[in-house]
Order: sequence, then C-alpha cells, then structure tokens
Amino acid sequence: MERISDAKAEHVSLVPDAPLSRRGFVVTSIATGFAAAAGPVAAQSVIKTDTAGLEAKEIKIPTKDGNIPGYVAMPAQGSNFPVVMVVQEIFGVHEHIQDLCRRLAKSGYLAVAPELYARQGDPRKYTMQEIQKLISEIVAKVPDAQVMSDLDATMEWAGKNKGNADKVAITGFCWGGRIVWLYAAHSAKLKAGVAWYGRVVGQASPLTPKNPIDVVADIKAPVLGLYGGKDQGIPNDTVQMMESELKKAGKKAQIVMYPEAPHGFNADFRATYREADAKDGWKRMLDWFKANGVS
Repeated sequence: MERISDAKAEHVSLVPDAPLSRRGFVVTSIATGFAAAAGPVAAQSVIKTDTAGLEAKEIKIPTKDGNIPGYVAMPAQGSNFPVVMVVQEIFGVHEHIQDLCRRLAKSGYLAVAPELYARQGDPRKYTMQEIQKLISEIVAKVPDAQVMSDLDATMEWAGKNKGNADKVAITGFCWGGRIVWLYAAHSAKLKAGVAWYGRVVGQASPLTPKNPIDVVADIKAPVLGLYGGKDQGIPNDTVQMMESELKKAGKKAQIVMYPEAPHGFNADFRATYREADAKDGWKRMLDWFKANGVS
C-alpha cells in the first residue's frame, strides 16, 4: 500500500420536490446547489468550474423501467470522447458531483453522473440532522443489482451521445466508491476504475448481497483505490485486507493511503477537504485512466 504524506457559505436552494412519475420514479430532475444533508458549505475551499468550452446539462437516461435523470459535461466541440461515469456520494447528484463532471470535461472527457436513487427517494429533502434517516429511508433501499443495471444503461447512453463506448472508466466517492469496485467486477466493457474512500467490507443484505472484498476474483478492470488514514468509517485494516486479496488474485489494482486524510477528503465543499491529498488523488486518477486506455 502506498502511503502519501499531506501538505462558510449558505446552501443554494434545491429544486422543488418532484412528484412520482407514472413509472413510480421519485426523482425526475437533478438538484441545484449543495445537498443540505452534507452540512454547512465551506466557502473558502469550494471549487467552481465554469462551463466555458463545455456542453453541460441535465439529461434523461433510458433504463429498463423508465428514464432516470443525470448530469453530463463534455467538450463543446468534437465527439467520440472517452467516457467517465461519476457515481454520487449518499447526497445524490448535487452541485459537487456536477462540478466534478465539469472538471473531467475540461480534461477532455464526457463525464456523466446518473441519479441512482431516482426510484427510492429524494436526498434533497433531508437536512444534516436527518442524515441517518437519509441512510435508512433511501440509501439502504437501493439494490446493487439496480445500480449495476443503471450504470450499464448510462454507459450505453454515453456511447450514443458523443462518447466512445470502447473507452469507458468509472469513478465514485464514498457510497459511490464501493460501487466502483462492484461495477469493475460486473462489467466486461469497463476499462478502468477509481474508488475514492469506498467501503470494502460490510454487512450483507438481500439488496446488497456482496461487498467489494467478496468479488475480488471477478474484478475485470484495473482499479485505483484512494483512502484516508484517518477515515473513521473505513478502518485501515479493512483496506489492507482488500489490498491483500487483490494481490492474491493477481489483479491490476493499487491502493493509495493518505495518512492524515479523513473520510471525504476530496469533498471541497465540506470541512473534511484536504487540498493537497485531493489534488494528488485527482492527478493519480487522470493518470490511471490514461495508463489504462481511457484518454
């Protein structure tokens, strides 16, 4: 495991609650602003990426049972762009995730973030004090199988909308970091993955029957894992277990541990942000994509 040494604004209001569609989808549009459940916004560190030279917009992604909303950003000129699917934290596709898409687009990618809670609930309804309700009422009710299917649909959408279907990567944060490992085991089309502080072990359930450490043998794409040494929710020993299993299975993977970083160290809108580690991780992510044929 590689170890790396380290070096308030008000919330923007969110769009009104969306009614249930005919297909039973709770969320039919993406949020504006930052998720209230994430807590106070740290204005001094928030990165705001403009749309100059980009095409950035809300989209609808066709899935097996209807359309889910999402956000896409890509260069305004050209086509056949390498694709990065961006998987949300527990807060949904709010402003931070949208900005990450724009940052990737500035590097030449078609970056697309599907709203993966569209059927289960609307994270914009919850406050910081209701974080456990958000987890129990929405996050815990999202089946892994549904997420895998929706990401397959997102990949297909990208390939039909100026993306190169032969050059697809995935990155995800927190809840989305776990999904990166699972999707790397699910998809034979994926070229690379980067998981930011995603849980690798946990309690199995009917909706989440396996965790990343359970699917190591099935991982098909190279994965880079970026973790914080002071993450209170993801013990270092579990990350070390994952690294050991990856090595035993002969998988092309790398784990980078930032010793002083907490959970959410790339979330520039939160107090957990660690600029030096976040910048190093971002560079490593782009280098990983390029090294594995997604550029």
